[in-house]
Order: sequence, then structure tokens, then C-alpha cells
Amino acid sequence: MRNNAGQSEIAAPAILTAGLAKKYRLAVRPTLTDFDLTLAKGEFFGLLGPNGAGKTTILSILCGLRRPDGGRVRILGMDWAKQRRLIQTQIGIVPQEIALYDQLTARENLMVFGRLLGLGGGKLKEQTAKCLDIAQLSERADHRVCSFSGGMKRRLNLVIGLLNDPLILFLDEPTVGIDTQSRHLIHQELQRLHSQGTTLLYTTHYMEEAQELCSRVAVLDEGRILQEGAPGQLLQESACRNLEELFLGLTGKQIRDV
Repeated sequence: MRNNAGQSEIAAPAILTAGLAKKYRLAVRPTLTDFDLTLAKGEFFGLLGPNGAGKTTILSILCGLRRPDGGRVRILGMDWAKQRRLIQTQIGIVPQEIALYDQLTARENLMVFGRLLGLGGGKLKEQTAKCLDIAQLSERADHRVCSFSGGMKRRLNLVIGLLNDPLILFLDEPTVGIDTQSRHLIHQELQRLHSQGTTLLYTTHYMEEAQELCSRVAVLDEGRILQEGAPGQLLQESACRNLEELFLGLTGKQIRDV
């Protein structure tokens, strides 16, 4: 392993949940009920579902940002309640909303978030330069983020999640609303990370992305998994032409405004 997780975690799954439950105070029904999920290390896993299916809630719980009402979560064999600080060194998070300081430069954003992750000195400078290069923003490193296009912000948003070389990367719709070239660059970087053994848990509404990128996907609705497996296997078993056709067949065509 690239970081200092203990020997007892080496053989554990990257992510394990059992019996997760979550109900929001004003909700009519629970968002999650008895939700189970296991990801092996190195998987590129796509969590697919319509609006309100529970994807963001699941990611929030797995990232330690929200507590479940019941059930358990293990990240690399560790418990958020007991080993929070160690887990935080092993994971990266790329949120759906752009999480950048507009009045800071790209370099300054990376330095701020790097310090929050415990990086400093030469290591922080090295990782900042590496991330700027990955995002193809080295020439704009000292420009304020408020001057950036949507695609540039998305690329910077992505590489902030890579600053600590995470073993697990959580991505919540990382390519929403961007140009084709930026989407292509992000896809290439995710494929590179996957080839190096990083575990990726990825949500998207773009079914063609999931079909192209993910080694395994799960179609989720109302907090439960309807089907799960490798994209090619699911299409062969269902006789669907693509994941979008399978997705609509499972979740329906009704608009889900939330």
C-alpha cells in the first residue's frame, strides 16, 4: 500500500457496508434501508441512479461526512468512529459542487487544501506542481480561479482530490456540464488511476461514461440496488443495447425532480 495503513487492513475490502440505514427528519420514507455494498481494492465502481435514489447520501456516509442511523461502514478495514484521522489520509473526495476559492489562484487553492490534508514543505510543493500538470493548468497556476472556464474549474476540482495520493477516490458527478476536451482529460486521468490500483467510486448521470470507464456498476433506486455487475455482463444478461436502455428499464422514464 502506498500509505501507512496497518497490516490488519491490507486484506480487507476497500469499502464494506452492511445494513446501512438513513432517514432524514422531514422525509416521508427512509433514504437507505439495509443497504449493503462491498468494493474490492482497485475496482472502478459506478453508482448509478435517478435523482433522489440515495447516491449522494451513500457517498456522504462513506466519506465520513454524514452518520448513518444504523449499520456499519469499513474503509480499508477501518471504522470512521475509531480511526477517522487515518482514514482521511487514505481517501480523496471530488464533490459535485465546485469546491474552490474563486479569489485565490489555482496554485493557492492547491496549497490551501494540501495543508488541510496535512501536507507541507517540499512534499506540498511537489504535489501542487504534479496536480497542476495533471490538470494542464501549469501555465495558469497563478491566475485567479474566478477567471477560469467551467472545464478548468472541474479539472482543478478533480486534482485537489488527488493531492494526498489517495488509495480510494470518491467522485460525485465529476464531469457534469463541461467541455468535451476537459471530459476527455478527466476520463484519461481516472483510467490512469485505475490502472495503478486506486479504488474509485463514481456517480454519474452519463451512462456512456459508466459503460466506458467502470469495471463494475450498480443501478440504485429508492436506496436499494436493483442490479449490479460488470457492464458487459449486465448488457448480455438483459439483452439491452447499452447501459442507458438498461437503466431506464429498471428505474422507469418518469422525471425525478427533487
